This record gives sequence, structure tokens and C-alpha cells, in this order.
Amino acid sequence: MDDPLRVIAETDGVFLRREALECGYDDKTIARRVRAGTWHRVRHGAYCFGDTWAAGSPEERHLLLARAVLRTTPGPVVLSHTTALLAHGVATWGADLSRVHVTRLDAGAARREKDVVHHVASCSASEVVLADELPVFGVARSVVETATVTGLESALVSADSALHLAMTDPDELRRTFASMTHRPGAQKIHVVLHHMDGRSESPGETRAAYLFWRHGVPRPDRQHAVRDATGREVARVDFAWHEHRVFGEFDGRVKYGRYLRAWELPGDAVFREKQREDLVRELTGYRFIRLVWADLQDPARTAARVRAVLNRLAA
Repeated sequence: MDDPLRVIAETDGVFLRREALECGYDDKTIARRVRAGTWHRVRHGAYCFGDTWAAGSPEERHLLLARAVLRTTPGPVVLSHTTALLAHGVATWGADLSRVHVTRLDAGAARREKDVVHHVASCSASEVVLADELPVFGVARSVVETATVTGLESALVSADSALHLAMTDPDELRRTFASMTHRPGAQKIHVVLHHMDGRSESPGETRAAYLFWRHGVPRPDRQHAVRDATGREVARVDFAWHEHRVFGEFDGRVKYGRYLRAWELPGDAVFREKQREDLVRELTGYRFIRLVWADLQDPARTAARVRAVLNRLAA
């Protein structure tokens, strides 16, 4: 016979202690199953199946926690800030995923718990939407509010992702910011609005562009199309410093997986990327600079390396 808790979990992601008791389990059995890893305690009074938790990414686990928070928090709340962005499918980076962000829709006070941050802010019913069947604020508001609780680099990653996914646009973000200029962190949001760029295809590209800006590397052209003699586009490069005849690529291995064909091994995609790069060199005579995740961990050194290449190859 199917476990009725599986049916509940398929709908809500999590099940509650009272639901387990209603299905015939007692507290000793619940504790025993948690110790065995069959169930996982998401938060006080809320559980999911152990295999679900084990298979989940940090972001998926955060959303399981969000579902548990919604089911165990008294009073009306809506997911907001970073949590709302994750529900929408917008990329985040460097966010604290141990706490769910909610905004209270009642007269409750702002406060922090071990796994929840309760915010209080004015809002209208029209601002609440559903994402993955969860009540959340819209993308524009969530991007702007997230910038108030994260660092500048993290805020840019989410803004670029939301723009790239066409979930919002620069005008909507600016209008949203204009209605929130009284919030803490307004200056940081202003910087995000100035530097955001929906052409970024990954958090790595956004972080590389942020690195260039913070460390005085000349601002590159973004997503530059390379064409052959017939005008056909043969490649698109992440960064281009035309004055120096240099292209830059962020190699996070994400693209290789994205372009991998059904019958190919990862090495095949890498080989095709090498062929693409050789063709671009033949057509343009530009030199390539490649950045990987490790380069982003030492931004000053990486910026110095890029500047040195640009200075050597200045036209």
C-alpha cells in the first residue's frame, strides 16, 4: 500500500508531524525514521523524505524549507527577497540559504528566527503571485529587495539573471526602486541598476564583469557576435576589448553542458569549443583570455593579469 505521506509530499514537498500522527505514526517512530535517514527533519514539526532531501541542490533544499515555513507559520506571509527569486527560477550567488525570507501581510513584527527572517513592508494583493505554486512577490520587487540584504555582487547576479530570463526589464526595476528609495541600502540598489546587464548568460559572467569594474579593467563590449565573410554569425564571445583586439570568455563548464548533444561526451563539446575558438582567431586575429571559477576567488590578481594582457596588446 502506498504511504499516504508520499501523496502529501508529492503535493506540498513536506509533511507535518500532525499529518504523520494522523497516518498512524507516533513520535518514537518519527524520531527513529529521522535517525535512520528515511525521513529528514526540515524544521520543527515539518519533514520530507530522506531521498528527496539527499537528491536536492542547496536551492531545492531552501525551497523545501520555504514550503515548511509556509505550512507552519501562523498568519499570512508571502515569500520574498532571495527566497522569492529562487521560487521564480532566478539565479542567486553567495546568498545565505539557511534562512527563508518572508514578508508578513498582517500586523506581525519583523524578527529573525533560526531559519526564517520575517520582514514587514507595505504591499498590495496584486503584488503577490504564484511561482511553483508558492505565494511570492513578483520578480522586480524581489530583485530590488534582495539587494537590500545581500552584497552588491550577489545583487548584480540576480538582476542580470532576471533580465536575461526576460522576467523583468530595466524600466520595471527602476520603477520598483523609485517606490522603495526609503529602504536601507538604496545607494547599493542604485549601483545595481546602473551596472545590470541582461546579456550575461551565467552568474560567472556577471561576476567577471563585476570584477572588471571594481578593479579598474576597461569596460568590455558584451556578447559580441563574430561573423564570417558572408555575414553569417559563427560565434558569440562573452567580452570584447576591441581597442586591444582581445576577447574574453568565462569558462564555467556550464556552457559545455548546455551545448552537449545527446550522443556526445563532455570531451566532444570541449573539442568543438576549441574549434570555434580557432575559427574566431582566424577571422579576427584577436587573442583570447579565459577566466574560470578559481580566477574569481582572487579578483585583484585576475584583474592585474587581464590588464597586463590588454596593455601589451593595446592598438
